[in-house]
Amino acid sequence: MSEYVIEMLNITKEFPGIKANDDITLQLKKGEIHALLGENGAGKSTLMSVLFGLYQPEAGTIKKNGEVVKIHNPNDANALNIGMVHQHFKLVEVFTVLDNIILGAEPNKMGFLQKAEARKKVIELSERYGLHVDPDAKIEDISVGMQQRVEILKMLYRDNEILIFDEPTAVLTPQEIDELMEIMRNFTKEGKSILFITHKLNEIMAVADRCTVLRKGKYMGTVNISETNKEELSRMMVGRDVQFEVDKGEEHLGDVVLKVEDVTVPSKLHSNNAVKNVSFEVRAGEIVCLAGIEGNGQTQFVHALTGLDKMSHGKITLCGHDITKASIRNRSKFGMSHIPEDRHKHGLVLDYSLEENLVLQRYWEPAFQKCGFIRRGEVRKYANKLIEQYDIRSGQGSITSARSMSGGNQQKAIVAREIDKDPELLVAVQPTRGLDVGAIEYIHKQLVAQRDAGRAVLLVSLELEEVMSVPDRILVMYEGEIVGEFDPKKVTVQELGLYMAGAKRQEKAITEESEVAQA
Repeated sequence: MSEYVIEMLNITKEFPGIKANDDITLQLKKGEIHALLGENGAGKSTLMSVLFGLYQPEAGTIKKNGEVVKIHNPNDANALNIGMVHQHFKLVEVFTVLDNIILGAEPNKMGFLQKAEARKKVIELSERYGLHVDPDAKIEDISVGMQQRVEILKMLYRDNEILIFDEPTAVLTPQEIDELMEIMRNFTKEGKSILFITHKLNEIMAVADRCTVLRKGKYMGTVNISETNKEELSRMMVGRDVQFEVDKGEEHLGDVVLKVEDVTVPSKLHSNNAVKNVSFEVRAGEIVCLAGIEGNGQTQFVHALTGLDKMSHGKITLCGHDITKASIRNRSKFGMSHIPEDRHKHGLVLDYSLEENLVLQRYWEPAFQKCGFIRRGEVRKYANKLIEQYDIRSGQGSITSARSMSGGNQQKAIVAREIDKDPELLVAVQPTRGLDVGAIEYIHKQLVAQRDAGRAVLLVSLELEEVMSVPDRILVMYEGEIVGEFDPKKVTVQELGLYMAGAKRQEKAITEESEVAQA
């Protein structure tokens, strides 16, 4: 019997204008966690989509346990016990957790659905693997981390033995990442084999047995994790040394750019407020980070700040203008740029071309229109400049559909558009989510460059490394309130974690709260 449970030999896959996989070989051993590492657009997701039957390769062979197999579609993959958790979840939002898990594999007797039997199996699986979910909750009402558990349970429900995780930690909190790593280790103890696509070198070093590296669609090699380090992996991945430390000098503070006073935002899920009397300032020439565990009001606050949602109380001032009730376009005109948390919902029009997306908030400017007609030539010239400057990779250049681009390159397009507007205030929410180390290094340099040019930056991040290394000040949000303010040079990760978890709060915050209550 073959040493390898899955072999992908000499796989080639082409799309218009790009060879996504160029003669790639990947071999997965039984019971191992095998990481697949590469830059944004290196061909990782494409290769896994070939294995899962979503794409058909132009050349190459797939073997399972030494025997050649044909995988024409995901049903064939499931029949071979291959399951996949996609980077962008494939869930029906208005269905319940249980309905999503059994969709396509519904147990029935004489044509009648046997939901009680399915529910029992799902509950058993969730308890066995520590993937606790509410079977009756609707997908649209649960957190992103919980949605990922549903995707994993979909694979386990189908008794899959080969598990593909495509960027599984890109949308998770640090605590959820630790839980997922433990779950993956438990899977391999039971003899399951895991293919793990990620950009995060720390996670590879922590959980993987071996790692295959791709660069620009080509195979760079496979290494044993016990015999390598982060620096070597990053060199294989991007072809050069990567600077992991953020290089920035002392800040030079200017005038107040953003002033937030007693902002309160109601919750859409319950009667309590999602954001409660939040006040702070961001000055020109500084990066302020709003840190916290996901689900503590950061999303609702940013939506109120950027005009995506209304607030019930408070005032927001930008460059001296009261923008509390201003439209999104006017906030943009007053100098606000926004890199959103959800790039698909709020960042891009997926069926527009890349060049159309790059001028979404500027197409009315004289540079891009004349007498109400878009100047297509100028739009393309501008788009090509940003594509080159930010290394945005796409099959057909500026005319590529945004939907067809990799997640990381979609993110780079949004970052390019928002920074190039030359804003007074840059609101950057998870700006490096889903990006490779080379792109993260570049984005961090761009944020610091904005700060050094006298701009104000409000960074919202869940990544503790980013929280500790990029900003000049850290504000911790817990249950919709600011519970602490810190200098990243003086605070430890452990102390920050206590505030983020709600175990501690600064006396100043408590005093202010009691004063408000007495008033």
